[in-house]
Amino acid sequence: MADDAPMGPLQKWLVALCALILLIDGYDLTVIGVALPSLMADLKIEAGAAGVLASAALVGMMLGAMVLGTLADRIGRVKAIAISVFIFSVFTAACGLATDVWTFGVLRFIAGLGLGGVVPAVTATIAEFAPRRSRSFITTAVFAAYALGGVLAALLGRSLLDSFGWQIVFYLAGLPVLLIPVLLKYLPESAAVLQSRNDQTALRALARRIVPQQALPADAEVFAPQPQQQAKVPLARLFQDGRGFSTVMLWVGFFSGLFMLYALNSWLTKLMAMAGYSLKSALMFLLLLNCGSALGSFGSGWLADRLGMKRVLTTMLVCGAVATAMLAQQMSPNMVALLVFIVGFTMSGGQGLAYAYVGQYYPVDIGATGVGMAAGVGRIGGIAAPIIIGTLIAMELPHAQNFYVIAAFGLLQALAFSLINNRVAAFSQQQQPA
Repeated sequence: MADDAPMGPLQKWLVALCALILLIDGYDLTVIGVALPSLMADLKIEAGAAGVLASAALVGMMLGAMVLGTLADRIGRVKAIAISVFIFSVFTAACGLATDVWTFGVLRFIAGLGLGGVVPAVTATIAEFAPRRSRSFITTAVFAAYALGGVLAALLGRSLLDSFGWQIVFYLAGLPVLLIPVLLKYLPESAAVLQSRNDQTALRALARRIVPQQALPADAEVFAPQPQQQAKVPLARLFQDGRGFSTVMLWVGFFSGLFMLYALNSWLTKLMAMAGYSLKSALMFLLLLNCGSALGSFGSGWLADRLGMKRVLTTMLVCGAVATAMLAQQMSPNMVALLVFIVGFTMSGGQGLAYAYVGQYYPVDIGATGVGMAAGVGRIGGIAAPIIIGTLIAMELPHAQNFYVIAAFGLLQALAFSLINNRVAAFSQQQQPA
């Protein structure tokens, strides 16, 4: 029903709320990169230890994506999203109270559970309710808010760090807990979840919200599409119907993409400071990275609905890897700024399209599980990235070497996605171009 429905009030509310959630999630993710140089100086942290500290939230994100992402298909996506928002808001804010490395690391780990858990449920919700004709664009446009959260973090860092210290950017992260009642009231529950409960009252109410202009009798039977045969374990279904190899390639792609994403968001500011730029100038590069990412999310979604998701995604990743490698060369500040923007547009912006891709690859009733597992396995790359880059920095190698490493992972992601078999994807069964 939602596939062919127009963008009514329900869909508009959903897009707005999901975008706001991802903006907050993006802020909480990027805030460590904003605060890291000041945090290292204040708590006297070496680069190697700082890499481990930056990975603490990513370990939590991996577990959160796997556990809460899978749980969302059972307890309902709205509840899973609300729980995730509560966790990452409260515990990110609490990081500002930390006075030692271990306390900070534990709080970031717990916050990471919520940060990782919210993305699969949001992605699957958008994929279910967005109109089919513009689903890729809507998904990637919403994911632009993720990058805008990084823009917000960089802007607030430039404005507040000197006056209030690194703690202020964490305290501000506690405000989104006030959003939870709005989410519980206005976010629609998955039709597949309601169907699994045989909740006809809720299904009829949902149908009226999706197509309010269509008359629906009070005793009408409403059914959400369900596969005829279901395995008891949703995880096993990711490998059924010819999807096994492609599922592995999705996981490899997410591993590589999240390595690249978290390496840049965690260490770009520090790498630019090492290259001789002031802290405010280095934060400006982080701002450009996330501005490029936001625009890349919009642009990639628009192109994907016309040219196909896989074709657009792999092209963007190859271009981004080349631009990242070029950052290792000596050049003017203006050229560096342009390359950072291109990297954000292609490599970072492409990650939103990757989520749109996996969100539509699997049948709707295991959509959150598919996204959650891909993102969860991908978090391993995200966890490794700050540690590896921090180790390279601690070894006092030329900072340019870090950009070559990041570029290599961009190429690996492009290769993995190019090998995925679209013929067995859910969107191909619906005759949707990808």
